[in-house]
Amino acid sequence: MTHASPSPDDGALLPLDAVRERPAPVPARPAKGVPEPAAVLPVARVAVDTPLPHLDRPFDYLVPATVDADAVPGARVRVRFAGKLVDGFLLERLEASEHEGKLARLEKVVSPEPVLTPEIVALARAVADRYAGTLADVLRLAVPPRHAKVEAEAVPPSPDAGPPDGPEPAREAGPGPWTDYPDGESFLAALAEGLSPRAVWTALPGTGEGGPQWATAVAVAVRETLRGGRGALVVLPDGKDVTLADAALSAALEPGAHVALTADLGPAERYRRWLRVLRGQARAVVGTRGAAFAPVRDLGLAVVWDDGDDLHAERLAPYPHTREILALRAYQSRAGLLIGGYARTAEATQLIATGWAGTIAAARETVRTRAPRVRPAGEDSELARDEAARAARLPSLAWRALRTGLTAGPVLVQVPRRGYLPALACQNCRAPARCGHCSGPLALRGGHAAPYCRWCGRIAGQWRCAACGGVRVRAQVIGARRTAEELGRAFPSVQVRTSGKDGVLATVGAARALVVATPGAEPVAEGGYAAAVLLDGWALLGRPDLRVAEETLRRWMNAAALLRPQAELVVLADSSVLAVQALLRWDPVTHAERELADRTELGFPPAVRMATLTGSPAAVREMLGEVVLPEGAQVLGPVPVDSPRGDQVRERAMLRVPRGAGSALAAALKGAVGVRSARKAPEVVRVCIDPLDVI
Repeated sequence: MTHASPSPDDGALLPLDAVRERPAPVPARPAKGVPEPAAVLPVARVAVDTPLPHLDRPFDYLVPATVDADAVPGARVRVRFAGKLVDGFLLERLEASEHEGKLARLEKVVSPEPVLTPEIVALARAVADRYAGTLADVLRLAVPPRHAKVEAEAVPPSPDAGPPDGPEPAREAGPGPWTDYPDGESFLAALAEGLSPRAVWTALPGTGEGGPQWATAVAVAVRETLRGGRGALVVLPDGKDVTLADAALSAALEPGAHVALTADLGPAERYRRWLRVLRGQARAVVGTRGAAFAPVRDLGLAVVWDDGDDLHAERLAPYPHTREILALRAYQSRAGLLIGGYARTAEATQLIATGWAGTIAAARETVRTRAPRVRPAGEDSELARDEAARAARLPSLAWRALRTGLTAGPVLVQVPRRGYLPALACQNCRAPARCGHCSGPLALRGGHAAPYCRWCGRIAGQWRCAACGGVRVRAQVIGARRTAEELGRAFPSVQVRTSGKDGVLATVGAARALVVATPGAEPVAEGGYAAAVLLDGWALLGRPDLRVAEETLRRWMNAAALLRPQAELVVLADSSVLAVQALLRWDPVTHAERELADRTELGFPPAVRMATLTGSPAAVREMLGEVVLPEGAQVLGPVPVDSPRGDQVRERAMLRVPRGAGSALAAALKGAVGVRSARKAPEVVRVCIDPLDVI
């Protein structure tokens, strides 16, 4: 620091010797306990990790000179907030703060690694506003916990970085499965040119040498995106799908060009791969819903497969959906978006109807040659030959399909529920069997066990039906294990394999076998299944759910897509049901368009925006009285709902607004939650925007 010399007037007041002997001024030092601020950009704007909704905004802190070099935007920091040390992310450095008072200092820079990029900050903010949540809640989903040992590892040279002045090389060229789609090659060309096409893709059924064709098609789209010099992100429902896509990407891309992110990797390995993406060593990512926030550099394509799967809906607040996250990210990053699946959701159809996305589908002639031959068990001709077919769980048509299919290879049997006997009903009148003590549902643990209550655990040895007085029970929906036992006795010389919650099979061989699987756990058969039977269709279609028809068709088509072309598929449901008709024609597009039209007429999502408020009756009614809803909002309820613990009275209210007022509804609910948080309301009201379980 330089100091000005004394003025002539000052020197004239003292003798010359005194002026010469006077010591130079000492630089001013900060008061004790106050750190010296950084010389440049001394203010840090920090996103504090706090669960309080009314404090959902960044706060300014003073950057001490001792941590100036490490306090970079995106770094993890610790600050003092409300008297406690809490974690946070440094968003940006500023010259000055708008805060008029004294600024607290950054207590510590946990790591200088800039783990939070500006793109992810903007995305997290948009997701929080879309779902009436807080930035801190979204950042917990977006950034994995730190693993110090992994972070300290030496950064290896990137073999896949490519030349600095060009895109990454690819192993092979060619459109692959996209030749079966009239618009497929133009979609790939747009990606290779660095453009941002948005499309809803109705995939063809069938498997190839490397497994399902959709995985190969996704890998080709990612390859073309990397050829255009941009990154790619693929989000799938579960680990089984990630394994298939990972293998396809490994065959299409250069070694090290992509990483797979799943929860079963463990914290260290997951963080190691995540850092490779952050540091630009990997340009493509494939993973489950947590990978939607992966920090891919210069994103050019985001892919979500099977967006109707409920695994894409986050279980933690603010409960975002993968499809909506990637749509927001594609919009903000000016990237392409591909929503694919064998079936189609009403939400994806809405994007097409508004013109925001186009369509990619194969010609009807191609679909007919690739789709299986579907036979509903409730056909009149079949009932005429088999009078007991309507009541039998496996009518003669299903037995014939299984027997014929086993001569050519493995056959698939899809069971709607896992377990042995999930629920029981009266054998005479089919009324649900209830516990005489607590009215809970009865079930069996095994074929020779006595019924027990799934709520209170009591044995119902003397059960009697309250409706007709019957004393015998039957299974409402027989589970996978019981079905496997029955089929094993019917086909004693055939191996029976199960795939479900107790263990999911990824693949099965081409040898003859009976594969009993629950929806979503169907393994891929080498060369495809020779036949399949979809059991208990009425159990899927009879659920009280807004999306029951859409979800049933999705589960059926996902299983049917694993069959060989023109293989026989038997579905145990009435052919007059719209979902069965769509399966017969292999026409999910018309079914989705009809579903969207029906929901538009009835005022259900996605034609409107809807939110649910769930909590104690007093808390829900209090919040309804305080929230300022946008014009045109409707309040439905509140009505009682089941409590997860079973010992609390819970109610739920639904709020419905026109689609254009969705942002206003989210802002109003977020403001009401913030007011309750500021006054420390004792009861929490759960807010969920566009939930899957509307009904």
